[in-house]
Amino acid sequence: MLLSVSKILDSPGGVVPYEMTLDLSGETFGSCQPVTEPVRCRGQVRNTAGVLVLTGTLSTTLHGVCDRCASPFARDVTFPVEAVLVRQLEHEDDADQWTFLLQGDSVDLDEVMTTAFVLSMESKLLCKEDCKGLCPTCGKNLNEGPCSCRPEPDPRLAVLAKLLK
Repeated sequence: MLLSVSKILDSPGGVVPYEMTLDLSGETFGSCQPVTEPVRCRGQVRNTAGVLVLTGTLSTTLHGVCDRCASPFARDVTFPVEAVLVRQLEHEDDADQWTFLLQGDSVDLDEVMTTAFVLSMESKLLCKEDCKGLCPTCGKNLNEGPCSCRPEPDPRLAVLAKLLK
């Protein structure tokens, strides 16, 4: 979706709001495609002292399998977006991933939002931030409670264990 910013290009303090949905169901993260619902994007482009700054939020519900405990999950996520929009790049090698070129007097919101979403995704998909994972010995999901496995003693301390007997 192209958003016209022509009315604020020469108007410091000018604002253009935007709201859209983005379909990222074909994007693969790790080994799955967790974005099955549309991504809601909302925010604004503001001319701040002659610099166009795009701010906003991306939100959706991720559906996947946890990389630690292997349980299916659905988790709401919200990512902030902040990007700089420019007419031309002075040094293309120095541009970062949060600088985007205008197409004439418009910004390609699909490109900006897709890039922002991909860069904001975690490298591991977890059911919750503090997921405890699986017991390496018995395979019990430790989020459901502790397992009955005894930790293996450190082999470096085996000599001391003999003293206790």
